[in-house]
Amino acid sequence: MPPGQSVVPRLRRLDLGVVPRVPREKWDFRVTGAVESPLRLSWAEFDGLPRVRITADFHCVTGWSRLANVWEGVSFREVAARARVKPSAVSAMLYGGEGYTTSLPLSVLMDEDVLFAHTLDGKPLPEEHGGPMRLIVPKRYAWKSAKWVRQVDLLEKHELGYWEVRGYSDTADPWTEDRYSL
Repeated sequence: MPPGQSVVPRLRRLDLGVVPRVPREKWDFRVTGAVESPLRLSWAEFDGLPRVRITADFHCVTGWSRLANVWEGVSFREVAARARVKPSAVSAMLYGGEGYTTSLPLSVLMDEDVLFAHTLDGKPLPEEHGGPMRLIVPKRYAWKSAKWVRQVDLLEKHELGYWEVRGYSDTADPWTEDRYSL
């Protein structure tokens, strides 16, 4: 357990106040920027991609952790391979609901446990926790695991996302309690 965290029995809902509700027939997912093959996938196309399953803890910057979550979805590596990320790409900006963004270095996103999750503990991901799909980055605080992701923009220069420009750490490492930038 990372320092400064306490275990909770279920995920808590933290967001900017609005749960985006997009019917699956109107939902799409885009991969843009420094890629050879930009993607635009419908829900059916995304749901048909090869699936992975991981068991990972989830750590919130506010001090709670839920342990041993079973996430299922599509690995970031799979999406990156299909889009054919250019060698010049160094990071990605992820766009979720409510105008939310977060960014991560490509080296972090390419970890084997990073995925676009649509299932939690054997059930479809609830809307209030990012359903139908959210990013999961287990080795970072949860604000890096953007809810309601609809676009990934591969960047040739790293940029800061929503919370990072407001003083939160860009690395967000729960094991070093890297919560805020100095």
